[in-house]
Amino acid sequence: MAHFNYKARTSSGELATGTLEAADEKAVAQILTGRNIIPIEITANGDIDSIGASQVQLSLFTPSIKLDDLVIFSRQMYSLAKSGIPILRAVKGLADTTSSKRMQSALFDVGDQLERGRTLSSALNKHPKVFNKLFVSMVHVGENTGKLDDAFNQLSFYLERELETRKQIKSATRYPMFVLIAIVIAMVIMNMVVIPIFADMFKSFGAELPLMTRILLSTSEFFMTKWHYLVITLGLMIYLIHRYLQTEAGSYKWDKTKIRLPIVGSIFERTLLGRFARSFSMMLVAGVPLTAGLTLVAEAVGNSYMADRIITMRKNIEKGESLSRVAVSSQLFTPLVLQMINVGEETGRVDELLSEAAEFYEREVDYDLKSLTAKIEPLLIMVVAGMVLVLALGIFTPMWDMMSAIKG
Repeated sequence: MAHFNYKARTSSGELATGTLEAADEKAVAQILTGRNIIPIEITANGDIDSIGASQVQLSLFTPSIKLDDLVIFSRQMYSLAKSGIPILRAVKGLADTTSSKRMQSALFDVGDQLERGRTLSSALNKHPKVFNKLFVSMVHVGENTGKLDDAFNQLSFYLERELETRKQIKSATRYPMFVLIAIVIAMVIMNMVVIPIFADMFKSFGAELPLMTRILLSTSEFFMTKWHYLVITLGLMIYLIHRYLQTEAGSYKWDKTKIRLPIVGSIFERTLLGRFARSFSMMLVAGVPLTAGLTLVAEAVGNSYMADRIITMRKNIEKGESLSRVAVSSQLFTPLVLQMINVGEETGRVDELLSEAAEFYEREVDYDLKSLTAKIEPLLIMVVAGMVLVLALGIFTPMWDMMSAIKG
């Protein structure tokens, strides 16, 4: 909708001016005629015109859309749809109030497409970087069944649970990351400040130094004189690894490796399985066909290796196999979950039992995340102890030898 300035004459001949919001000049004229006012001049008001998608200034530094923004959007759309507010008005209103510029730009464009007669799901599908296929499919099902409010309610619950899991992972890894960063900083300071002082002292004695001491001195000299080569090599390695992980083969291999890592691999795996069970249950509740639901869920899990397994499950179901059989052959699930899927298939309550399976995985992930620090802490202590041991052998051993020679 745009704003238009108008000049008109009332039925008594008086001059009337004002501003109206309408699709075009013709619509403004119809509104004025309906009020028994004769339009004289109608002009677009660029100064008062509402902000459109093209007027939202975006740049490389504009913050990307966060999961919090989608959670808030889903909650608000649920409340507005349940209250009976028209979708176009709801979307336009949320576009005016959202704090995210990228979300604002997307919602203004969605509103424009709704004005042109598109459905909400097709309008959202124009912004795949904001609304993924799972989100769009849920909205599409909600539109077709007349339960759009329920669709947004399920999406808000799903996204809230996803957000909570991410926060728990960040909280659990904060302490180990802090310790690792402190260790790296300590190593740099030791090699560039502390060891050179001892190196000058050892050279003044002219004595033969132990192997560990010579290694430390050589490492320190490399840091002091060749640090720019180290920075360039490190930056190049990071760039090449990043490029490789962007490829299909690299992404697949890394996603497969992640769930097999020691200590944290099981957490990654259970998180993905919980996401699969939660999203698949949500799709079945909404009435999405089994095979279509598996296709959407494969994209929602966010792991190319597991997505490949899920697509294989879908292909086997299309060949006539049962869900429980393909679940067993996928080798993704624990025996307990396989039993729940089997019972759900027999009783026609797959969606309910998948939801329970999701809760089972989520509880296990919660427990593992809470105990993650306790599992990693011994490894960090061993790393710090190893650093202390190397320094003791490399610095204090020759000093003790020299002190013994002086006393002797």
